[in-house]
Amino acid sequence: MKQFENENPQQRIFKSSNSQIEVLYEDNHIIAVNKRPSDIVQGDKTGDTPLSEFVKQYVKEKYNKPGDVFIGTVHRIDRPVSGIVLFAKTSKALARLNQMFQSKEIQKTYWAVVKNKPQNASGKLIHYLKKNEEKNMSKAFDKEVSGSLRSELDYELICSSDNYYLLEIKPLTGRHHQIRVQLSKMGSPIKGDVKYGYDRGNKDASIHLHARSIEFIHPVKKEKIIITSPPPNDVLWNEFLKRAG
Repeated sequence: MKQFENENPQQRIFKSSNSQIEVLYEDNHIIAVNKRPSDIVQGDKTGDTPLSEFVKQYVKEKYNKPGDVFIGTVHRIDRPVSGIVLFAKTSKALARLNQMFQSKEIQKTYWAVVKNKPQNASGKLIHYLKKNEEKNMSKAFDKEVSGSLRSELDYELICSSDNYYLLEIKPLTGRHHQIRVQLSKMGSPIKGDVKYGYDRGNKDASIHLHARSIEFIHPVKKEKIIITSPPPNDVLWNEFLKRAG
């Protein structure tokens, strides 16, 4: 098993001609980067340059590759969310990682900062989520309704500060805005997430939800890989990073 953890992001930040990315892990087959809250993983209607293009530029410049560079997007996290995003550098790795995600062989762990303490320090949340395409939101129901999908996650209270609580989340399904809407339904909306019930937004439009780690069997090398990412550099995240150990 190989573990990759970097709590000093300055050691792994690479600047190319038009971008700056923080590389957490890289080999010939895959690359994992620490997404900033402002980045989008893939192109959307905003027209902003996606993270996938920045990763292509990084690979092209670092290895002086002529022509097009292959970067396959394996999964996505919401724009205001930070943390690990995994990309494939070969079509073979992309196909295998896609299959691993579909068969739930990849475990992701998130950190979420909330203001309201959960009633129970740990537990499993089960809801039925229905997506509203027009509003780009999901709604959680206690019972199945037409068009809803069963959604599950495990959570645990890790530590607290004077005003906030740090939860560790392990999603067991991969639904639209799942963590955000399920925590809100529980009564603990994520700090800054006004879309799902928090009373005010963060100044930088982020929310305090961070893809903390990812664990999987390497699609080619067949060894266990665990990658951990530092949360954004702000006062609250830094405080919880120290408290969580």
